[in-house]
Amino acid sequence: MPRKRPMPHELMGEYREPLRPPVPPPVRFRIDPDYAPAEKVARKLCLTPEQFRSLIPQLFARGFPMPDETTGMYDLEAIDRWRKRRRPDLYPELTPGPAAPDTAPARKSMGDRFVEAKERRRHG
Repeated sequence: MPRKRPMPHELMGEYREPLRPPVPPPVRFRIDPDYAPAEKVARKLCLTPEQFRSLIPQLFARGFPMPDETTGMYDLEAIDRWRKRRRPDLYPELTPGPAAPDTAPARKSMGDRFVEAKERRRHG
C-alpha cells in the first residue's frame, strides 16, 4: 500500500482549527437616518405610499421639500421644519418675524476713506 501524504496540520505537529474571519462587534448605539425613501416619508405623514404618490404634486405646491436629486431620498429634517412652519400658532419661533434692522454701517469706498484720513491728519 502506498504511503499517504501527510496533511499540513500533521507536519506542524498539532491540529489547529482553520482561521475564521473576525466577528464584528455588536452595534453600540443607534444611528437615526437623515434621509428616507418615499415609502417611509408617506408613513411619517400617516399616508399610504399610494396616497403619498397621488398627493405629492399638491405637497410640492405647498412647499414640501423636494427629494435629493441624486439619491431620490427625502431629507427628514427638512420635512419636520416644513411641517412645523405650517403651524405658526404652535411653533412661533419658526415663523419669520419682521426683518431685523441692518445695524452695520454703510461701507465707504477707498476714495472716501482716503479723503477722511487726509482731513484727520490735517486737523490733528
